[in-house]
Amino acid sequence: MKRIPLSLVSLLLVSSAYASPTKAEYIQSLERANHIHYQRIDNERAAYITSMCYTQVEDNQTHRTFNPCYSCHTKGKTPNYTNDSDLQLEYNFPMEILKNPYTNLFKDRRAAVAEISDAAILKYVRGSNYFKDDGSIALASMLPKDWRGYRPDCYYHFDAQGFDYDPQGALTGWRAFRYYPFLGTFWPTNGSTDDVLIRLPKLFGATMDGHFDTETYALNLSIVEAVVKQKTIPLSHAIDEAQYGVDLNQNGQLDRAKRIVFSDKNFFRNMSYVGQAKAALQRGQIHLAGGLYPEGTEFLHSVRYLDWDDHTGSVTMAARMKELRYARKTEWQTYSDLDRGAKSELWESEVNQQSQTQAEIWQGNYEEGLQTGTGWVYQGFIEDKQGVLRPQTHEETINCMGCHAGVGATTDSTYAFPRKLEGTDPHGVEYGWNHWSQKGLKGVHEPKASYLGHPHVYEYSFYLRQNHSGNEFRDNDEVQRTFFDANGTLKTGMISRLHDDISLLLLPSKKRALGLDKGYKVMVGEQSFIYGRDANVAPMSHVFKTIKRGQPTHIRTPIVQE
Repeated sequence: MKRIPLSLVSLLLVSSAYASPTKAEYIQSLERANHIHYQRIDNERAAYITSMCYTQVEDNQTHRTFNPCYSCHTKGKTPNYTNDSDLQLEYNFPMEILKNPYTNLFKDRRAAVAEISDAAILKYVRGSNYFKDDGSIALASMLPKDWRGYRPDCYYHFDAQGFDYDPQGALTGWRAFRYYPFLGTFWPTNGSTDDVLIRLPKLFGATMDGHFDTETYALNLSIVEAVVKQKTIPLSHAIDEAQYGVDLNQNGQLDRAKRIVFSDKNFFRNMSYVGQAKAALQRGQIHLAGGLYPEGTEFLHSVRYLDWDDHTGSVTMAARMKELRYARKTEWQTYSDLDRGAKSELWESEVNQQSQTQAEIWQGNYEEGLQTGTGWVYQGFIEDKQGVLRPQTHEETINCMGCHAGVGATTDSTYAFPRKLEGTDPHGVEYGWNHWSQKGLKGVHEPKASYLGHPHVYEYSFYLRQNHSGNEFRDNDEVQRTFFDANGTLKTGMISRLHDDISLLLLPSKKRALGLDKGYKVMVGEQSFIYGRDANVAPMSHVFKTIKRGQPTHIRTPIVQE
């Protein structure tokens, strides 16, 4: 394990022989060391609108249009009542951000990147900023005692089923799962690897007599998967339904179930969680409804640098984290609540006769998280100047909200878990309950989706056809050279290979990976995250610096996933 460099905050903690710093002292030292402000909005309160939304989708020379917008802005699946597919057709931004606030997109970092050697960046990304030398969690001990937000408690020590254990051998409740990376931004070829873990409240692991049982917890997680995905989920082994008193396969009897059947007709009458969660559901203390997680669900999401493995000749997940993101469902909202919330903006616009989008106001704070309005809070940590993880500022946290609140692509405000792999062979490459460090992307088959009434469309291939690049900004030259010929036509041979192995598209070359690492490292030294977090080295050429009110994209027909 590499030693973590000490920032001014770390030095403050070390030198405090008799008492750890108060929260106020901790935040003040972070502000001084990094020239940031935790409560003040320095750049833009509408920072929830992402940098990708400023992409110029029409080519100036050929006037061809490209559409990466559909991946986020689409018609939601009930109970996501948002239908923002109109944003594929028009740049409908609040007046105050018609001028692009993400100036990092236009920075030229090539000279600064050239000064960083490959050896230096590899040494940097291979040094953990999450663990101390003794295996304890650095950030957990660094946060003040009166910190009210999430204090990291995952040890990334997984068994074969993805369960995380602490140094004493106790389960932490976190469980890793592998998933089909979401379109564009979160493909490693665009600068970051990432992982996501889920944790349910303790009662989901308790049997009726109050004892913790791993199978009970695993079964409840699978039930949640079926509920959230609103589909039948296969199980890796048969479950004795009589033991739990729940008809998992919905066949009208308690027998042995090899799958959890989701049925719109009977599901909510017959289905239940198991163990003490079943009793809590019957008492109305927790809830179950299609497309929704139970209250108390947590997610932990680390965004990491790209490492390189000479033995496999491919990109791997780095030890160093760029960010650590946390989400918790704090409130249950019914379908009616969610429907009313999704329509509230439209109603307000009609009442006030406003055609221009108004900037959102997010309740909460940097410490405990910002509220999505759909029952969740989101909070995060990011690197300081020295590479040590620190809490995000209020403005930096606002940047997370646009993707998790109010877009059609989410399922109960989330992306990854609905895309979890569903293989049932624990030894297979597509078994979902693993961490990416245990099994990677190689050999995973391309996922399918349904677009515009066409079922079973290869999802990544469809994205390439619509966008002609591997990211929203259309600056991923490596993907364009690999998958398109000189005329811009998709190479059928590469598409055929992609169907069998998504790593051909998602993983970059060593040269590209290290270049993106270096570009982001320069940004860390600047602490300029509020001006954009994209790991570009050269200035972006397909991005607007200013947008006109009501400016059309020139996309003629929105693409909708069904």
